[in-house]
This record gives sequence, C-alpha cells and structure tokens, in this order.
Amino acid sequence: MTTRLLLVDGSSYLYRAYHALPDLRTSRGEPTGAIRGVLSMLRRLAQEFPAPYRACVFDAPGKTFRDEWYPQYKAQRPEMPEDLAAQIPVLHEAIEAEGWPLLMIPGVEADDVIGTLTRQALARGWEVVISTGDKDLTQLVGPRVLWVDTMRGEKLDAKGVEEKFGVPPERIVDYLALVGDTVDNVPGVAGCGPKTAAKWLQQYGSLEALLAHADEIKGKVGENLRAARDFLPLARKLLTVRCDLDLPVRLDDLQARPPQREKLLALYERLEFQAWLNELRAQGVAAPAGQEGGDGFETPAQAAARRSAYACITDWDEFERWLGEIEQGARVAFDTETTSLDARNASLVGVSFAVGPGRACYIPLAHRGLEVGPQLPREEVLRRLAPWFATADGKVAQNAKYDWHVLAAHGAEPGGTIDDTMLMSYVLESDAQHDLDRLSRRWLSLEPLTYAELCGSGKKQIGFDEVPPARAAAYAAEDADLTWRLFEVLSAKLAAEPRLERVYRDIERPLVPVLVAMERAGVAIDPKVLAAQSREFETQLRVLEQKAHELAGRAFNLASPKQVAELLFGELGLKAAKKTAGGQASTSEEVLERLAHEHPIVEVLLQHRQLSKLKNTYLDKLPKMIDPRTGRVHTTFSQSVVVTGRLSSSEPNLQNIPARTPEGRRIRSAFVAPTGCLLLSADYSQIELRIMAHLSGDATLVAAFLHGEDIHRHTAAEIFGVPLEAVTPEQRRVAKTINFGLIYGMSAHGLARSLGIDRASAQEYIDRYFARYPGVAKYMEQARKTAYEQGYVETLYGRRVWLRHIRSRNPAQRQADERAAINAPMQGTAADLIKLAMIGVHRALQEGGLATRLVLQVHDELVLEVPEAEVDAARALVTDQMQNVAKLRVPLVVDVGVGRNWDEAH
Repeated sequence: MTTRLLLVDGSSYLYRAYHALPDLRTSRGEPTGAIRGVLSMLRRLAQEFPAPYRACVFDAPGKTFRDEWYPQYKAQRPEMPEDLAAQIPVLHEAIEAEGWPLLMIPGVEADDVIGTLTRQALARGWEVVISTGDKDLTQLVGPRVLWVDTMRGEKLDAKGVEEKFGVPPERIVDYLALVGDTVDNVPGVAGCGPKTAAKWLQQYGSLEALLAHADEIKGKVGENLRAARDFLPLARKLLTVRCDLDLPVRLDDLQARPPQREKLLALYERLEFQAWLNELRAQGVAAPAGQEGGDGFETPAQAAARRSAYACITDWDEFERWLGEIEQGARVAFDTETTSLDARNASLVGVSFAVGPGRACYIPLAHRGLEVGPQLPREEVLRRLAPWFATADGKVAQNAKYDWHVLAAHGAEPGGTIDDTMLMSYVLESDAQHDLDRLSRRWLSLEPLTYAELCGSGKKQIGFDEVPPARAAAYAAEDADLTWRLFEVLSAKLAAEPRLERVYRDIERPLVPVLVAMERAGVAIDPKVLAAQSREFETQLRVLEQKAHELAGRAFNLASPKQVAELLFGELGLKAAKKTAGGQASTSEEVLERLAHEHPIVEVLLQHRQLSKLKNTYLDKLPKMIDPRTGRVHTTFSQSVVVTGRLSSSEPNLQNIPARTPEGRRIRSAFVAPTGCLLLSADYSQIELRIMAHLSGDATLVAAFLHGEDIHRHTAAEIFGVPLEAVTPEQRRVAKTINFGLIYGMSAHGLARSLGIDRASAQEYIDRYFARYPGVAKYMEQARKTAYEQGYVETLYGRRVWLRHIRSRNPAQRQADERAAINAPMQGTAADLIKLAMIGVHRALQEGGLATRLVLQVHDELVLEVPEAEVDAARALVTDQMQNVAKLRVPLVVDVGVGRNWDEAH
C-alpha cells in the first residue's frame, strides 16, 4: 500500500473557519470560533484521508524572500482581527495536542513548505493529499498529488484542475499571473478574467509564448497585456510555489502522533467544547447520543439515525404510554409547531416532548394534505395534556413565551415555572444570538434539521401543516430533544455562576408570564386621533418642503439621500462629516444635527425627516395594526435582544415614540383608556443618576438625593460655585447635559458639541464636575479598568454586559466600549429594577384581586389600565412596588400620573 502524506494549509483553514462560523465565545468572553472550526476540519479530514504522515503548516510572522523581490507583496492585506489573533496560540497548542505535527518556518510561506514536502514525498514514492482553499496550490497537483477543499467538498486531480480552470496544473502559475492575485497584491492584466486567461493559454500554450505574440491580441485587453509585459515574469515568479527549500524538518518527523489526552482535557475545558470533553471523558465508551461524531459534530448518518428514533404518536395507546412518561418525568422539554410566527394568531399543528437525550416524540394534530394519515383529535389531546401543562414542575421550552401564547389560545394555559433555554443563553451571553439552531451548534455540536430543509424557502415554501407528519416528527421532536439537552448544559453553566443564575431565576424567568399577560391585553388606540394628526402632519410636511425649496433655490426630493447630499455638499459646500458603507456622503440624522448651525436649510430637513418618520411609523401604521378581534394593538416584548437587559418592543415598536417633543407627546394622546378606565403612568425619576450615586458612593451626590434636591440645580451650584437659589436656567441646562452626558461616557468634544461651546470650556466643566464629585470619577476609572481586565461589566444584580472590543487597537471600537463600561452597569441595573418592579406589580395585582393590568413598559416607565374605582389603590400599589423593589444608598422616586390617555397620564 502506498504511504500517504497529508498536508494542511493551516493559514487557509484559519481564515476560512474564522469567517464561516459565528462569533463563538466561552462564558468568559474568550473567542473560540476559529479554533473550533479548524479543529473540526482537521478531524474530518483525518477521518476521510487516514495517513501515517501528516502536518499542519502555518505562515510564520515576518517577511519572506518574496518581499525582497517585490516590496508591495501582500502590502494591502488588512491587519489580522484581534479576536482571531488571540486564538492562534491556543489553536497551535490544540493542534499539536491532537497529534498533528505543526510547522511554522520563518522566512518562507506555508505554500513553499507544502511544495517542498510534496516533492520530497513524491521522491519516496508516496502519495500526497493537500488540503486548502487556496487555488495557488493546484499547481502542485499531479499523478500522486490530490488537492482537497473540505469546506466546498471539492477534490481535484490533474483532470479536475483542467476542468475547473481551463488549464492543466503545470500552467496554473501562468494563469494566475494573468488574472492576478488580489489577496497577495500581485496585479494581473487589467480586464483579463479567468476565461480570457484560459483561452490565451489554450491558444498559445504558455505565458512566454503568449508574450511573444502579445502584439496579435486586439482591443483594450491587448493593450493592457502589452502594458503588463514587463511585470508578468515577476508576477509568475511571485506566484510560483517553491519546492526546493532546505527545511529544518524531515519527512520522518511528520509521523502522526497519539492525542495528548490530559492536555486536551484541560484545553477543551477552558474552551468549553462540551461534546469533545464528553468524548475524551468516555475513554473509549460511546459518547452520549448526538455527540459521538469524531470531529465533534455528528455525521449526516448519525443525525439520521438519531432522528429515526423519535416517535410519531398517532394512536391513543402510544399517546397514553408517552403521557405516563411525561407526567412522571423529572425534566420534560416541549415545543409547539404552528402555522405562524405570530404567537397570538398561530394555529397549533402539533406538539413535541422530550423526556431525555434522544427520547422524544411528536404528536401531529392538524396536518393536512394527501399524505397526512391518522392523527389524534387536537381538542382531546390538549384536554388530556392540560393538567400537566398547568401544574407540572420541570417543564422546559425554547422561547417559552411563544409556546405559552399558543397553548393558552388552544385551551391548555400553562402554569407554574417553565425554564427557558433561550433566556438561559441570554443571561450567559447577552450579546450572542439565542435561536435553537445556533445554540445547538454552540453547546451540543449538533446540526439541527432546518425549517427550510423541511418546508422549502421562497415562493416554494409550504406551511408546516402541509408537511406529512412522519417527516415533521424528525424536525419537531428534534426541537424538544435539543431543548432538553441544552437545559442540561446551560443549567450547569448557570449553577457555576451564582450571580448570573439569580438574574435568570429571579428576573428573566418570572418575567415571562408577566409579558404574556401584557401582550395578550394589548393597549387601546383611537384611530380617529391618529388620522387627524396624520392630516395635520401632511400639511406641515408640505410647508417644510416648500420652505426647503425656497432656501435651496430649486425643487428637490427631501426624502432622497442622494439629492440632499448633492445639495448640501455639492452646491452649498458644507463639509461631509461621514460616509455611507457605499462610500457616499452620509446625510444621516447625526450628520445633519452637526451641520444644523451651518445653514438654515439643515434645520428644515431635520424637522421634515422627524415629522415624516413619525407619520409613516406611527400615525399611518398603527391604525392598520389594530386587532379586529380585540380592537387593540398588541406589541411583542423581547427579553433576549438588548445586551444591557432592557426589553425591546416590536410589531409595533412602542418604545421609540419620542416623549420629549410636542409631536411625540401628541401621538401618545391616541393611546387611550376604555370606557370606565383610566391610564396610569408610573415613571422612575432620574433612575440612572440615582444608580450612579449608589454605584459610585460619591458622598456629595448621595447627599443631594437624600435631601431631595433638584440634582441638576445641585450640580450647577457645585460646578459654577453659586448658591442653589442663584442657579440660572442656563446653568441648570449645562449641568443637566453634563449629568446625563457623563453617565454615557461623553467626552469633552461631545459635550462641547451638545452645549455649543468650545472644547476647552467643555473640558473645564468636566474637570469642575469631577472635582466636586470625586467618587464619580473614581467609579468611572474603576469601571474602565474592570472591563479591560475581565472583558465585561456587571449590573448591581450581577447581569453581565460583555465588551468585546475593550482591548481593541481600533481607537473608535475601544473608546465605544470604554463609554459602555461606564453606562452599561447603570442602564443594566435600571433594566433589572424595572423588570423586578413589573414582576412585583403583576403579582401584587393578582394577590389583591384588582382588575388593574399592566399594558406597556417603556424604558423606566410602566403604563397600566385602571378601572376608575381602583385608581387610588393602584397608585399606592404601583408606587410601593416600584420604590421598594430595591434598597439603594439613595431613595427610588416614582412619578405617577393618571389620565384618559397616555399623554395626560405621563
């Protein structure tokens, strides 16, 4: 049997893995995506191409001989991303621990090492497999040399190279010289693409022959060829892989080695590669189902076998057997399959359960079509399951709020505690994505069956209820199975982090039923008020448009960024402060605000844009979103989107209605109370400044709040050195800007822009502020230091806000994270407090038997719908719950208002 040498272009693997995988990180924030990807590919490759000799070859840092030939070689290659560079030492350690000889030879490139080892192996009569994504190495392909791209599943022998590129391996260097190599900054012939290069080489045979006949090539591309004639020989030399290096390593040194088990255990524990840890710990015993793949990810055959074990329940005997398992299960995951992502309006198609890893079933209830077969009646199945949903402990779901809505709408209202793997993941890594597919890859090394694989995509996509139950079971039961497995992994992670576990247990999990009740309740809106406002806004927009045309001296489209940019930066000569991703001058709101003082037309554009946004987003859209069944608008609150812990609102977003402008407040007047009720608004007063006082412990700031002083007036008195009673409105305005600006990490430059003063004056204000509030200055410095040391900051309750760029060499990214390090603990603590208040208010209303109900949460404000007879009781209850939700160094103050509409109440 011929001896095989397996050579891997490690540098190619590294970049491809980094860009192919999501931003995977450990619970401590250490990036691991490139490590995981490279090791997975190496394991898969070694399985497909077993070889007694192998090596993983990386480019060494520093210059090579090619830089001496051509100083511009690779000069345009961007600097390696920091989070990728940080993974390289650990990756190298892991590769060697896995038993791969690792080569990184200074002064030469990985390609040249691979080329030289290939020639040496061929001289011994061996066969060589080269694994890379780099087409340059196809020049080495021959009778006993195979080129393999594992990511594309591509294998090229000499015939394959010629079919792919149009030239044989021995002409690949000529081909590359003509088309150029942008990665290595080697220019080719302008206008000469792959087809032209292949055609020329097929016609003339070689680069030398082509150049000898260059005068025969017609047109512009012929001119370009002749212009490049002097450089092309150097290009060919640069792109030729060296095969004659004197390497400090011999083929005999490349024998595959046994894995270093203890070292791998330590590495994978640190990197949190759970499936691989399980594999190592098994010591030869089969790993748990779904984790037995040799590369950490199960093979398609293993996935098919796992899915084939799931049960599809279509008769009562089997249902009763599974119901017994479900009722006796200490931990049971469930999932609903429906016709829509809109939980309130989705029709239930089926329900799945998992009672252990790999032990899952699906109960089809409302599939339709020719291949449906027998199904159990939905109403009867839910009637029998309802007691378990209502009372059982140990229930687990992924995005439990969705399932709660669906089940409740079909007569099986859940009760008790439901653990939610989406929220568990969110608490552990708030800046990650928490869908089931990603979580399964991240924590279980399993590749789930996707909805598109089952139902198709685009115009050909079918509804889940059109999928035959036997096929649907593989997808639906898998969802429950993966959720069960995820709970086991994520609960262990949380148990190791007691503060995070409390955030999940005391804040996120008990908030779910509160949000379900709020989304179900919705809020009443008067469409007539919105229609009247829309007509008024339309009139105002026409007036603003006419004014803008007069100022411009011509007509133009105020809604066209291109036309606005041409006017502002071309005709009026204003300075473009920013560019769009496409390289055009930006006309964003931020840019316009900076230019507002430079020309009167900018203020008109800003007013027009703001009015137009309000009209399109709210006045015209909200009436269309009124549910005809309830006559109310029902937003969706999301817990797992904002990294600081704040809730987000969508479809419609009711949290972005501006409250500080007259127009925004008028929109709030359309949110009304039904007959016999009023709206009650309860808003935390200056919550983030109070949290700053608590976290910093600054004696002066704490004392001001304890004495109930106007904090902005107090700050003005401190900064300007005047008595409280002598503070002017302008001084208070400056102080207010500083108070709020500094808790968001505002710099002197930012403060100067906000106040319309020079930078030196702004810096003087900041210096005075910190001199009067030294505790605040100390807190800010410590926050930045803590963030730098551990990669995250925490709220008062222990919620983590990850700052992935705090050590970045990119100043803009680093400074943004430094600002976030100051503000995130305050914003996150405020989010924790309002969530705890919502839980407390909801519980107290239920225990008190009141009909009052929460309908909205907007930042630091709660809005409740209150029967007129309960106003006093509700006011007292809400105030008590919000003010006493936590004991800080300073009192929490709540402003409460009541009115027929939201604007009156706020």
